[in-house]
This record gives sequence, structure tokens and C-alpha cells, in this order.
Amino acid sequence: MIHGPSVGIGAGITAGIIIATFFVMGNFADQKELVMEQTPTNEEAGPPKITMATFLENTSPVLGNPNAPITLVEFGDYQCHFCNVFFHNTEGSILKNFVETGKVKMVFKDYTIIGPDSVTAAHGAHCADDQGMFWEYHDILYNNWNGENNGWASSDNLFKFAQEVGLDMDEWSECMTNSKHSQIILASNNDAKALGLTGTPSFFVIGPDNKVTKIFGAQPYSQFEKIFNSMLEN
Repeated sequence: MIHGPSVGIGAGITAGIIIATFFVMGNFADQKELVMEQTPTNEEAGPPKITMATFLENTSPVLGNPNAPITLVEFGDYQCHFCNVFFHNTEGSILKNFVETGKVKMVFKDYTIIGPDSVTAAHGAHCADDQGMFWEYHDILYNNWNGENNGWASSDNLFKFAQEVGLDMDEWSECMTNSKHSQIILASNNDAKALGLTGTPSFFVIGPDNKVTKIFGAQPYSQFEKIFNSMLEN
């Protein structure tokens, strides 16, 4: 249930959830070169280092209680079919049962792999964030999803969505024209690549002990619920 830029959507994922776990200072799945380390102060040569910053920087604002013990990180593309499936079929139950109850907080990270409209849509959401309305814009994008690279996320439509959520259009338009948030989008994409992601959606669940569980694809609510409850019990 992962969208890949050059492979069939969801190929190989329908058999069920594939989870890889690692700990701070531990190995990431089978990729032994990706190791959790303290965030380096200087750029270093060699394989990218995986730190908590890889998950928690270059994100949306936090949705939920910032002090919630569990963090759900989603890497998504607004044109991605299965990201839209997750939004409509699963996210609402997570919000109701875990985010609104203070158990889980959620952040969204861009992985704009489908086409130019993916990048423009991501810009739209970050420009909405300048006015404190990231999640409202995020939601209106998925509520208007209509396929991939077919124009539904065109600049004209993104402008209409911004009007619909009540943004200051002069401020939002200036932000879009100047591509103000290009760096955060690029950095988030680089984080996804450092983590070895090849499709969207991909999720990382960070528990109270900094144990990280990876979930591939638009898995059903029951899979997220099982992981959240296990982390809360331990």
C-alpha cells in the first residue's frame, strides 16, 4: 500500500504490515550503515546518519498534545492515492482515540515523489502554516484529492483551497510566489531518502523510550492501535 514513483502502487504490501524497529544508538532494520547517533554539528562524509532530528525536524506543526508520550510521523505526498486512503479510512480514528485523548501526537513530513503538483501542494500547506492553518489546508487537500498528475492540485485550485479555509490571500500568495518553504520541503525529502523510503505513505511511531517502529503503507487502524497500545503498556 505504498506509492512508489516507478512501480505499481501497493505492490508487495497487501500481505500485511511490515515493521522494522530500532533504538536510539541501534541499527535501522537490516541497513547496518544507518545508525542512530547524536545530531552532528558539522557535515560528515559517508552514509547519512539517522538521528531523532531525521524524524522530528522539517515537519508540520504538531497535531495534538505536544507532551503526548507517543509520536506518529507520517511521510506523505498529497497526490498519493494510498496517502488519501489513510486519511479517509484510518486517520480519523487515530485522532479520535489517541490524539484527542493526549496519548499520541502527530506530525506530517513531505516526500514529494509523484510530480510537480506534489511540491506545489506541499508549499501551499506550509504557506498556510504561516497563518496557523497547516492542518486545515492539509485536510482540504486530501478532501479534494482526485488522482495523480491530472491537475486537481494545480496552482489555481490551490488558490481556491486557500480561500476556502479562510487564509489571508495576499500573504499566502506572496509566500507561494517566493517559494518561501522550499528548503523545508527539500530537507524533508532528504530525510525520507536517508531513511531508505521508496514510497508513500510511510510511518514511524516513536514510543516513550525512543523505540521506533516503522509501518509501510496505508495499513488499517487496527495495526496502528496495536502498536500504540503496546507502547503505552510497556
